[in-house]
Amino acid sequence: MSDTTGQGAQEPAGEPSAEERWARRRAAWRAAERTLWRPCFTSTVGERLARLTAAAPHVYDLDQPTDMYGDRIVETLEERVAGLLGTEAAAFFPTGTMAQQVALRCWAGRTGSTTVATHPLSHPEVHERDALSTLGGLRTVHPTKAPRMPSAAEVRDLDEPFGTLMVELPLREAGFLLPSWEELVAVTDAARERDAVVHFDGARLWECATHLGRPLDGIAGLADSVYVSFYKSLDGLGGAALAGPRTLVDEAKAWRHRYGGQVLQQFPTALSALIGLEQELPRLPEYVAHARVVAAALREGFAAAGVPWARVHPEEPHTHQFQVWLPYDAELLTDTGTLHAEGTGTSLFPQSWAAGGPGLAFTEVTVGAPGLEWTARDVREAVAGFVALLPDRTG
Repeated sequence: MSDTTGQGAQEPAGEPSAEERWARRRAAWRAAERTLWRPCFTSTVGERLARLTAAAPHVYDLDQPTDMYGDRIVETLEERVAGLLGTEAAAFFPTGTMAQQVALRCWAGRTGSTTVATHPLSHPEVHERDALSTLGGLRTVHPTKAPRMPSAAEVRDLDEPFGTLMVELPLREAGFLLPSWEELVAVTDAARERDAVVHFDGARLWECATHLGRPLDGIAGLADSVYVSFYKSLDGLGGAALAGPRTLVDEAKAWRHRYGGQVLQQFPTALSALIGLEQELPRLPEYVAHARVVAAALREGFAAAGVPWARVHPEEPHTHQFQVWLPYDAELLTDTGTLHAEGTGTSLFPQSWAAGGPGLAFTEVTVGAPGLEWTARDVREAVAGFVALLPDRTG
């Protein structure tokens, strides 16, 4: 557009694109001096490589030959996982999505049933583009649609047969929820009364021991097979493992090959997993305990700041992750988090917010090693600074 004043004025810039907003948000997170958690996806390639190189000599002999199609360091990792979970064997997979599809497919062949009972909020139902049915020829049924773990009665009374019960521990989409130990035992018993096997989606199984009050092998021992992730709690580069009876694991490795998971070399990912098991796994109970301190301080902070309604869910976190709900637009809250981090150097909510209904949004909070430095007072002060940037809704 021409400028009739001759001064060369430009039109006002348009709204920033989603990519520009993400780049600004990422820069704010990276620059923040204080945060409850530093997500790996905000790191640079160089930073990730530097951490891997520094820690690797402490977990594996780097003078050993590299892996070829799942041997050497990959086998070392598999043996470590099987030992931790108390299973006969374990198989490394490049992704958890592949590991679980293979596990459920193998169980379908063994039970003679292609029906899997699971929660409609479970990972395969929400995040895998119908892979169970499209690739595996499986179908799912739901003992409950409530945003909680299914009860033993709901499993026992399901009105159609199923061959496998898949239980996600914790149920992430519902707020990282876990049952009590007694409830979990009852649910697995109910499945076996139905002549079904039990598979645990244990992507975040590593941090479940505190709430359930049992060691990892005790928890895994309730199931016929267990999947675990190496990056969701352990800060690995990726990867997963399927653990269970040796015959099942051997069959799973055959299907891993068919699914394209027989990768030539995976030593960087395997190394990062071994580092996570060595460094992060022992600290998870500490993260879970402090998450409860943080959650209580968040509730107190929002109340003191005069927010008309706020919810921390669950009130006492079951793991080191939980949800926060606020009565504002999701984009507004996400952008406010960026402004807060830029202005104060404190990143209270490093993840974006998602719409939970009209004028309602939620985000996930993770308490990791950086969060251990926060006192309850620090959290309340950060909440006050965050809320000060929001529109006043007290009236």
